[in-house]
Amino acid sequence: MPYSGAISDEQTEILINDVLEHHGYDFTGYSRASLKRRISRLYNLDKHLSFAEFRYKTLNDAVYFKHFVEGITVNVTEMFRDPSFYKVLREHILPSLNTYPFIRIWLAGCSTGEEVYSMAILLEELNLLNKSLIYATDINPSVLEKAGQGMFPLSQMKSYSENYIAAGGKRDFSSYYSANYSLAKFDPDLKNKMIFSTHNLVSDHSFNEFQLILCRNVLIYFDRSLQFNVLQLFDQSLENLCYLALGSKETIEFSPISSRYKRVGTEKIWRKTST
Repeated sequence: MPYSGAISDEQTEILINDVLEHHGYDFTGYSRASLKRRISRLYNLDKHLSFAEFRYKTLNDAVYFKHFVEGITVNVTEMFRDPSFYKVLREHILPSLNTYPFIRIWLAGCSTGEEVYSMAILLEELNLLNKSLIYATDINPSVLEKAGQGMFPLSQMKSYSENYIAAGGKRDFSSYYSANYSLAKFDPDLKNKMIFSTHNLVSDHSFNEFQLILCRNVLIYFDRSLQFNVLQLFDQSLENLCYLALGSKETIEFSPISSRYKRVGTEKIWRKTST
């Protein structure tokens, strides 16, 4: 009879430390309550006979570990999510970057890629895509694989089209994709300006200088100390007078970088005013 119940605090710590030591994935700064809940859910869904079996598979079975990472990282996303945010990008932020000869954008925690394709569509409509490059990163290689395919459920397109129009889109949204059975396959020309790569916000370093960094609804899963570390990573990666965008429940206020940034309007977007 499989054990049914929550993973204990002690078992959560054991797993986190094991995963760091054996696989190099650092979840030590993640919110414990959220992490413990997701580990417990995975444990019960997979019907392990014991915690020892769960731990053994996580450490020694490469296929299962990939499943483990996918199960405990949060991948909730949609195209043009929070349309008012994308409207501000369209009307104010991206046009102000037009003076740059080349625009580098980092989408950190890009999940399955809906936000990446949303950004590419905005750039295309502003005639900026040809001189832009979008770096899309995530800790989870499985979601990056999906993102790279540029295919999303056809059943979502009505909702995504509504978001797109609310975000100021003027074209027929269906012109950006072709129906492929139950999937919408997005225009490969959009993908040509994307680079997908695994990147761990906890342990990896800055890898370029950007004019815009988006990391939306990722920091809420981190504890305060890790949030500050990640914000400092973004600060090191952002060119002066350029922009950092976070999710609706996230802020840079009270962080070590806040004095160098000025909030832009009502959305969670800040401009770097000094180095």
